[in-house]
Amino acid sequence: MDATKEPILEFKDVSLKFADTWALRNVSLTLRPGETRIVFGAAGAGKTTLLKAVIGLVEVDTGDIKLFGKDVTSSKETDLFPLRARAGVLFQEGGLFDSLSVGENVEYPLLNQRTNRSSLLGADVEGRAKDALRFVELEQTFDQFPAELSGGMRRRVGIARAIVTEPPLVLYDSPTAGLDPITANTIMALVAKERDVRNSASLIVTHRYQDGEIMSDFRYDQEHEELVALKDGKDAAMRNRTKFIVMKEGSFVFFGTKKELEASGDEYVKKFIRHGDE
Repeated sequence: MDATKEPILEFKDVSLKFADTWALRNVSLTLRPGETRIVFGAAGAGKTTLLKAVIGLVEVDTGDIKLFGKDVTSSKETDLFPLRARAGVLFQEGGLFDSLSVGENVEYPLLNQRTNRSSLLGADVEGRAKDALRFVELEQTFDQFPAELSGGMRRRVGIARAIVTEPPLVLYDSPTAGLDPITANTIMALVAKERDVRNSASLIVTHRYQDGEIMSDFRYDQEHEELVALKDGKDAAMRNRTKFIVMKEGSFVFFGTKKELEASGDEYVKKFIRHGDE
């Protein structure tokens, strides 16, 4: 991690309240290229709202949000389009369009960006979609439909769609929910691959502690095309790129490294430290 790099994302004292319920409460966050934030929390803690606030899908009450150096909180909807085009999003369950083929799903962000549209029309959209599918090892599914794929394959297609524009930031909303442990690990290996090959920043909402362990303790070896464990001491800086957040009632009640998380004595925080797949 290079701390001198300009932040991709900044939250400063951000709050949002729905009636009497805090969705976000005095939230501050900084994310730079190559960094990862793993977000845990009970249902209703504000995790998905946090992701939505990043790209202006919810309007916050107070505080400031900057995305790629631009102010999200005071921007008009039309001014947010170019910012959203630079942020990939993996929705819960993959969020694919059932009526479109796999290839058309992955092409969708390229064809519907509202910035640099003229240059996109001249690009090899199909080629870029196939490259993204090759990245997640599913190029052969280009002409199939989502209903023909397994849950894990649909999630991988969702990742391909999220990264097809090669975004500097990718938001992942429960990327492994409902998947068996082996498939879930495959998904997280692809998330780590995207981070390490393209130096993208990752904001990951998850219920699964193992997702955070993979991002914190492993890196993608491009030469051998596999995850390798980080070594103590030598890879300390790389391990430090991943920080863990625990949310409760809209607030960050924990922020720190995996080691610091596992040392926490807070009973609420300890609920999210699990070993073995459950």
